[in-house]
Parts: sequence; structure tokens; C-alpha cells
Amino acid sequence: MKMFCPPHPASILREDILPALGLSVTEAAKQLGISRVQLSRLLNEHSGISADMALRLEQWLQTPSAESWLKMQMAYDLWHVQQKARPTIQPAITAMA
Repeated sequence: MKMFCPPHPASILREDILPALGLSVTEAAKQLGISRVQLSRLLNEHSGISADMALRLEQWLQTPSAESWLKMQMAYDLWHVQQKARPTIQPAITAMA
């Protein structure tokens, strides 16, 4: 069974990690080596977790892995795309030899 609307992975950062570490957005951005604006856009779910950000989070937090962050982002993105009307796509026809 598919999960209903997976959470944006940044919600974990916003709701769990930053408060647990007692860090402000400014300090967390500094530790991650990114701008405050970039982290703020992510935390407010205006951007997604890129491969670069996933690697930064893996190094910074040492868990979960970069792959885990990307899988969470993919699940979030895929669920949202599946909620929209999609065009009918005909299967590719392959030549039989």
C-alpha cells in the first residue's frame, strides 16, 4: 500500500533535527556550507533535496545516508506528480527480429 502524501524530507530537518541540535537556520546553513536563503528555501519546502545537499546532510549528520535523503525526496516528488492529470502515453513499439 502506498503512503498518502509522503512528507517533504526537509520537514525532518525543520521539525526534528534543527530543534534537537538547538541550531538556527543561519548556523545550520553555515555548518552545511550553504547560504541561509538556500537552507530557508529547503526548510520551507520551496526546493527539494539535491544530490549535493544529500551528500552534505550525510556528512553533517552522519545518518541517514545520502541515498536515504534522495529516496525520501523522490517519494515526495513522485506522489505529487501522480496526483496530477497525466497524458496518455502509447507504449513504444519494438521491432521483432
